[in-house]
Amino acid sequence: MASVQIDERQVTGVSTTGIYCRAGCGGRPKPSNTALYQSALAAQAAGFRPCLRCRPDRRADPLIDGSTHEVVRQALMLIGDGFMDRNTTAVLGKRLGISSRHLNRLFEDHIGTTPAVLAQSQRAHFARRLLDETDLSITNISSASGFRSVRQMNRVMNQIFRFTPRELRSKRRKADRLVVDGGLKLRVPCPPGFDFAAVLEFLAPRAIPGVETAVDGVYRRVTNTCGYPGVIEVSAGADGSNLEIVAHLPSFDGLLGDVARCKSLFGMDVDFSQARQELSGDPLLAPLISSRPGLTIPGSWDRFETAIRIILGQQVTVRGASTIAGRMASELGVPVPGLGEIGLGFLFPSASRLAESDLTEIGIPRARALAIRSFAEAVSDGSLDLYDHSELPALLSLLQGYPGVGPWTANMLAMRVFGHMDAFPLGDMGLRKAFAGLSSTGSAAGELIEETAQNWRPWRSLAFNYLLRSHIPAATVR
Repeated sequence: MASVQIDERQVTGVSTTGIYCRAGCGGRPKPSNTALYQSALAAQAAGFRPCLRCRPDRRADPLIDGSTHEVVRQALMLIGDGFMDRNTTAVLGKRLGISSRHLNRLFEDHIGTTPAVLAQSQRAHFARRLLDETDLSITNISSASGFRSVRQMNRVMNQIFRFTPRELRSKRRKADRLVVDGGLKLRVPCPPGFDFAAVLEFLAPRAIPGVETAVDGVYRRVTNTCGYPGVIEVSAGADGSNLEIVAHLPSFDGLLGDVARCKSLFGMDVDFSQARQELSGDPLLAPLISSRPGLTIPGSWDRFETAIRIILGQQVTVRGASTIAGRMASELGVPVPGLGEIGLGFLFPSASRLAESDLTEIGIPRARALAIRSFAEAVSDGSLDLYDHSELPALLSLLQGYPGVGPWTANMLAMRVFGHMDAFPLGDMGLRKAFAGLSSTGSAAGELIEETAQNWRPWRSLAFNYLLRSHIPAATVR
């Protein structure tokens, strides 16, 4: 494209053609006809459509980073989970405790567009991938992408791409089409250097038996899309720039939500580039970051499920917590027959189901059972919102008000469920062993770790994950 130097997220809009391109595009417009935009979304909001040659819309473009406003961050996560497919901006604002006008203003300031336009854009770009990579009918693609009708999809796609869905499908390249051997296969673009293997290393020992597995380079889990149980498989693409998802579902309605949950689980919805750059200046962390530059913070597929798995992980080994979680799923979850050969068979129990169950009957100690039931009751009756947008100190205080939730649990919940990047589970045994092994003092004293960690703000969660996975056996880490 033009000879200006731009970073990975920036794109260039060309006024004479109305398109935007990524760096390295073969086009050569006059510099006087170009303008630099901080993201593809910003260029789209300015009225440009993506270039059909360099396809800037096909790369990962996380909207969340360390500077993202807390309300905006939780709103983005709600939108990613499909909240705007069935609600308005006013309802989203009410969920977050602010007016729709203030929410729109925050989005304009931090994202460059409104929540409604962002949700619409995400649907359109997901539909574009399905048009390219699958042979689904346009009607099915409309449902899978969260549109209310084919007519709405046609209108939105024309606005964003200047082509109808049928015209876009006619333009797909041979390499875009994915060969499928059972199930619907599609690609999810990864951030540059994304370390898929590291996430699998983290998830494998924590997988809930019967609900999820992470073996032989593939993550599989039972999912419930719009009331239809099915299976999602995730593996690394051949070229390393994409994840490949295979969806075995009786209906593809709401498939966009499953893709969003996949990105959340693998930590792909957050831009960690600035965090890694700043933490690389720390002598303790620098070698860890250079050896695994694509490490992320694993999030959650289902926030409630992950929260319960974390609460079960208090003061027990990874294997022990996973065993108990699997027992909980098999006894109280929803059976999904026919999946035994791949190690699956249950949907994790809902908050209302756990709130009304006597968990001591399945071997959970009384104190832990009380903690789980109290937490489940709070989620079930709405007194605890798993998209709470409180600042970290207030959230930690709120979480520690529930029985059995101490500082370690609260910080783990804040990090993996609520997405706070400065949460720091100081009492974690894996963290202490790693710190003692890497620091010059050889000490694992909590005061020394806490003092050192002040230098890692506001990225302590990423620092924690780097330390946690530095030569520490998985079975010792919760």
